[in-house]
Amino acid sequence: MRAGGERPPLRAAFASLRVHNYRLYFFGQLVSQIGTWMQSTALSWFVLSRTHSAFALGAVSMFRTLPVLLFALVGGVIADRLPKQRLLIGTQSGLALQATILAVLTGSGLITLPLIYALAVAQGVCNALDNPARQSFVMEMVGPRDVPNAVALNSSLIQMTRLVGPALGGITIATLGTALCFYINAVSFAAVLIGLLMMDPSRFYAAERPRRAAILRQLGEGLHYAVTTPDIMLAMITMAVLGTFGYNFQVIIPLIAQFVLHTNSVGFGLLTSSLAVGSLTAAFGVAWLGRGSRRSLLAGAACFSVVLLSVGFAGMWLLVVPMLVALGLSSTVFTATNNARLQLIAPPHLRGRVMSINTLLFQGSTPLGSLIVGGLAERAGVQPTVALMGGLCILGVLASLLYLRRTRDRLVPPGEEFNRRPASAGGAVAAGGGS
Repeated sequence: MRAGGERPPLRAAFASLRVHNYRLYFFGQLVSQIGTWMQSTALSWFVLSRTHSAFALGAVSMFRTLPVLLFALVGGVIADRLPKQRLLIGTQSGLALQATILAVLTGSGLITLPLIYALAVAQGVCNALDNPARQSFVMEMVGPRDVPNAVALNSSLIQMTRLVGPALGGITIATLGTALCFYINAVSFAAVLIGLLMMDPSRFYAAERPRRAAILRQLGEGLHYAVTTPDIMLAMITMAVLGTFGYNFQVIIPLIAQFVLHTNSVGFGLLTSSLAVGSLTAAFGVAWLGRGSRRSLLAGAACFSVVLLSVGFAGMWLLVVPMLVALGLSSTVFTATNNARLQLIAPPHLRGRVMSINTLLFQGSTPLGSLIVGGLAERAGVQPTVALMGGLCILGVLASLLYLRRTRDRLVPPGEEFNRRPASAGGAVAAGGGS
């Protein structure tokens, strides 16, 4: 928000799209993410309908995110060392190959649960390298002043495609079969690859590369910075708890669809799209305001936790759908604000490693959470499990507030996040380099 409390014009919500490289990135991802959500929806429903096991569904999520737990920090070091544009071309190509293999095996009837697990691991390895590079690449595309706007637009992109992709996936499963969802995803990666190849490296904002050193030493440097910087540590504590117990939507939503609401694949897709409605609303709001405060970060986390607890007590469509909208809204307020603050506060030569720690806590903690949710749901029931997860998230937010109180004197003053980085002009990076 501007000085004096003046609200920015609505067109400010799309400010980052003026940047040539970011515009290519945004529209490439827009196409690709629709395919990704279609595959995610189809795979979750395929496994659940074949096995009727909440534990098997949780295991797929675990195998997809376990490599993030193991390799995300290494991915952050690689993201700081290598040109991010080239690195992303490699990781996106790997994800396209994984989707193609999954489609061929499913279409030919050769797919098995162990093969699904193996392909989930392959996807996770690519994501462990892709996510830190993709998140820290935003600063290099748009510069520090537009980072909050670009991060929020990225969130809106995810939510727009989540609104469309699962619904299309549910309809495609019901009419044309699961394999076609996987084929569509494989083809959709062409859009993001074309966008990356068409970028102009001379327009990237300069980013300092770290001095060459042993990987373990660079990992330690990033971890030490995160632990000793209160604003970073505050975000990490909150993300660790919410990432483990709250952000298991790919397990929770199918379980609610099949065992609470007793709906089909189309209903499952609509539930996922309901989550996206709230997320999309929040993403545009954050993009319009352009800045995310510490207060909005914690408010988003607290609201998310309370709503998740409430979902555990809802047993009919009339209650579940608006609660999922509210869950998506509060979720995106938290994640978009968190992502922007981390990129603005972290020094350029550590940004990839800081974002890799965030990825580790956001996605790498999911294997544990997925197994907990799947295992408890089979024993105690879906709704008590969801309510318990919400309660644990509330405890995590209370722990963050306690840490905030103890470190108040060392926190970045409100608004100063934007003054910690020089607003360097574009064109300072050698051709072919994204770092």
